[in-house]
Amino acid sequence: MIQIGKKQILTVVKRVEFGVYLADTTEDAEEKVLLPAKQVPQDVQVNDSLTVFVYRDSRDRLIATTKEPVMEVGEIALLTVKQVGQFGAFLDWGLEKDLMLPFKEQTVPVKEGDQCLVVLYVDKSKRLCASMKVYHYLRTDSPYHKDDKVEGIVYEISPNFGIFVAVDDCYCALIPKAEPAEGIAVGDRIYARVTEVKEDGKLNLSIREKAYIQIDDDAHRLLALIDEAGGRLPVGDKSDPELIRSRVGMSKNEFKRAAGRLYKQRAVAIEKDGIRRI
Repeated sequence: MIQIGKKQILTVVKRVEFGVYLADTTEDAEEKVLLPAKQVPQDVQVNDSLTVFVYRDSRDRLIATTKEPVMEVGEIALLTVKQVGQFGAFLDWGLEKDLMLPFKEQTVPVKEGDQCLVVLYVDKSKRLCASMKVYHYLRTDSPYHKDDKVEGIVYEISPNFGIFVAVDDCYCALIPKAEPAEGIAVGDRIYARVTEVKEDGKLNLSIREKAYIQIDDDAHRLLALIDEAGGRLPVGDKSDPELIRSRVGMSKNEFKRAAGRLYKQRAVAIEKDGIRRI
């Protein structure tokens, strides 16, 4: 059986002026696919075996190629947007015909030059397409443990769950909603720390260091924010956690630790409803 979107070994069953026809002689030799003449290796004869990739050409015909694309069906890869058309974006994946990324398969709009993490799938019309919805294709067998440092790419941001990250472009990870992570966008490559390896193998991440390491950086940042605000910020120990997060980009506990460090250094005065530079 000839499989679209897969690299496979097929047998030469017929030579023609414009190439050779290939078939899977172990299954159904009646089903054939053309390998164009410009890609036929020299001295190839009928009954020889060739390793090819099968896809559809610009006229929607099944075609074989000896070129190797970046990915096969079900695989994930980071691809570059070559252009955006009427129905979606076109990605460079190593073949003459670019790969379509339909608008409905984009988690955020993309533009020419962007890099996006996608999975290759076969659509209802039996065409190969890309999707940025890669969650269910990511692996959960990473080699990482708690407190390991990792690198990954952001592929989706959910207001309900947090920031979805593909660690090493293939492992399933999440920066939970409760973790401060402002300014991150889909397509960003980030460096993070593993905070938890869940029972199902998925990773929880944080872009912040452990509290005892992070506290000095938070204190410096809080002091800078106070100065930018004219010497006083209207947030304090009793403030709502969401107000604190929106004003200083920290959780309430992180804010209290940073404010406490500055208080011990006699750099600020902590008031009921604010913090003031001394």
